[in-house]
Amino acid sequence: MEIRPILSALLRNKTGAILIALQIALTLAIICNAVFIIHDRIVKMDRPTGIDVDNMFVVDMSAYTPDYNATAAIKDHLDLLRGIPGVVDASPSQAIPLSGGGWSSSFATVPDSKGNDVDAGVFHVDEHGLNTLGTRLVEGRNFTHEEIQYQNPDTYVHPSIGIVSRAMAEKLFPGQDPIGKVLYENNPRTITIIGVVDTLEGYWPSWEGFERQIILPTVFVRPNTRYLVRTLPGQRTAVMKVAEQKLGDSHDGDFLRHIRTLNYYMDSAYEGDHAITVMLSVMSGLILAITALGIVGLASFSVSQRTKQIGTRRALGARRADIVRYFMTENWLITSIGVILGSAFAVALNYWLVVLFKVSPISWYYIPVGVLCLWALGLAAVLGPALRAAAVPPAIATRSV
Repeated sequence: MEIRPILSALLRNKTGAILIALQIALTLAIICNAVFIIHDRIVKMDRPTGIDVDNMFVVDMSAYTPDYNATAAIKDHLDLLRGIPGVVDASPSQAIPLSGGGWSSSFATVPDSKGNDVDAGVFHVDEHGLNTLGTRLVEGRNFTHEEIQYQNPDTYVHPSIGIVSRAMAEKLFPGQDPIGKVLYENNPRTITIIGVVDTLEGYWPSWEGFERQIILPTVFVRPNTRYLVRTLPGQRTAVMKVAEQKLGDSHDGDFLRHIRTLNYYMDSAYEGDHAITVMLSVMSGLILAITALGIVGLASFSVSQRTKQIGTRRALGARRADIVRYFMTENWLITSIGVILGSAFAVALNYWLVVLFKVSPISWYYIPVGVLCLWALGLAAVLGPALRAAAVPPAIATRSV
């Protein structure tokens, strides 16, 4: 089929074609970036945490007596929690992992690093912390009971030993064995690395250094105490009920404030990402539907305006397949113009998003995949009007004579 006659027909009635081409261009630009952001958020929410999230819960206790003995209460609570059937382990913790709030600090490999420090999340746990989190020790050793320091947070001094995540070790000592290496937090105090754990996410899922963590053997002695508890698979709900009852019945001068699953806090931290994913998914579906309706509308209008012309072509020997192919080719040309413009729009939109909102640059393959999808959408949308055009009988050409 000749392309030139189709182009000539489009130029004679170009307003509708231009509007549809621009609509397709904007659709491609928006859809490519939206799908990229959706995929980026889904990957972020599904990435390995290094923590046994589905089998963990968090206990918050608060004192109500002025003579509260925090050290004794912490030990009593831990003995109680670890003694519940179905509990794998429990540990005090100053903050909740994956919750969006916690403790961070800067570390360097030399004193007076002058801005070359590496930021990392800081976990404060006892010797049961690694087992409670479910993270895997891949090098070195764990803390011993004797190395755990009970400290008042107001007079906190960091311990002299620590365990780091693999990501932090690679950042600080690329290509080297980190065991025995020294870190500087508050010069001249140092921290000697005694162990390395595998993947371990910290407190802020959206932070670029989410896998850089250091674990310190510290238990904070204070009126408000938090415990992480890990259970056997499938027993978390039952264990939480028992823990709530036993902690409520204990009389250490404190009371149970909250007992919640770790998923609760993780879902709250990812709430914004989930909302963006849902919003962009709905928006993308609506935009594609509107674009398809626009293509159908233009094609239907074109068929109604050219009914006599179609009948004349049929009378001159054009087959139904020729009529269908004509409208499909016409739509393909309009769509092609739209996706060419849309590819440029998609790059420009992504650049604006990168500069303004610090999102990741779009992967190159999203645009050609988007082009193919828009071509397919255009051809599918125009098929109905094209088949109606092909059904126009040759006799229609003589009805006005």
